[in-house]
Amino acid sequence: MKTMTKRTAVAALTGVMAVGMLTGCGEKKLDGTKTVATVDGTEIPLGIVSLSVREGQAQTEAMYKSFMGGQDYSIWSMDAEDGKTYGEQAVEQSLKDVELMYIMKEKAADYNVEVTDDDEQKIADAAAAFMAANSEETLQELAVSEDQIKTYLELQTYKSRMHDPLIADVDKDVSDEEAQQSSFDYVSISTADLSDDEIKQKKEDAQKILDDLKAAGSDGDLNEIAKSVDDSYSSVSGTFDTNEDAAKEDSDEESDSSSSSSAYPDEVMKVLRTLKDGEIGPDVIETDTSYYVVKLDKVNDEEATETKKQSIISTRENKLYTDTTEKWLDDADINVEKKVLKTLKVTDNHKFSIATATPEPTEEAAATETPGGYRGSRRNRGNGYSGSYRGD
Repeated sequence: MKTMTKRTAVAALTGVMAVGMLTGCGEKKLDGTKTVATVDGTEIPLGIVSLSVREGQAQTEAMYKSFMGGQDYSIWSMDAEDGKTYGEQAVEQSLKDVELMYIMKEKAADYNVEVTDDDEQKIADAAAAFMAANSEETLQELAVSEDQIKTYLELQTYKSRMHDPLIADVDKDVSDEEAQQSSFDYVSISTADLSDDEIKQKKEDAQKILDDLKAAGSDGDLNEIAKSVDDSYSSVSGTFDTNEDAAKEDSDEESDSSSSSSAYPDEVMKVLRTLKDGEIGPDVIETDTSYYVVKLDKVNDEEATETKKQSIISTRENKLYTDTTEKWLDDADINVEKKVLKTLKVTDNHKFSIATATPEPTEEAAATETPGGYRGSRRNRGNGYSGSYRGD
């Protein structure tokens, strides 16, 4: 029998500001009241999907902007898969996310998940504050009403609270043999795109590092030795699956490569599996593109093994969550109004950004996470705000 979840949830609106619409002045405004899809007979208004899309758009643009040192980066018109642009994919993914949230709300009672009257009041307060903090132009760009904002926050809360019950039955028993990790240090010297003379010099460097490491013994500092040969060299620490069968299974499942033997060349793994604690690889290891010098740290690295156990459990949880929710979507009676969906576009000419704000602290706000903020429209920037609440 499933137990009532008491998981605390936070529903927060992040700030969206229309900052540019180079071709938008004459564009037809979205009608957020139109039904964009039905899920098991429940109608989804376009405004809710629009809010989800713009949040995702703003977050993605902020991420790319940080990577580009503050520069804008055009991504949405680029070709993705199946003849679609990334912008078109973003709209379809947001619709799918919203569809799933509606399904989760319907199934919540099966998992003893609820949104209380107190939650609903906090949602209503957040939605009202959101409406007050944003300009009319911004709200028109989003094509979202106050009731739709409340619905969106409610759906997000159900989604948040459904997560733990959905993965509660995951097998958390992971054996030491399955998870055991060995740790090692290595220097990798690339030979890609080099002349024969340059490759020869790289091999001599690798041999020098190995000879000096052997002379220093098990206590030798591989990083210092590598840099003494050439300051551009440095050592790196890594881990791998001690059990070869676990390594093969890990590779087949394409799990976290940071702790998977598949992250390293077969030539390297063959040598590492012959070594004991503190031992140095007897020869420079040559691959098609690099020379390696290796030193095994621990055959059984307990800390890395515990991390691997948690990674295995997390992978199982993610798989159960994904398998379950994908089946729900497959089994649901979903009808999409494609003509309505096509009116919602994500382009590089029409950008949205997230603004942060610091509302005056209240007694209740002290118990919430730091919220994000909404700013005004592309011409009139209002004060930033985020509606947020924490359920009981």
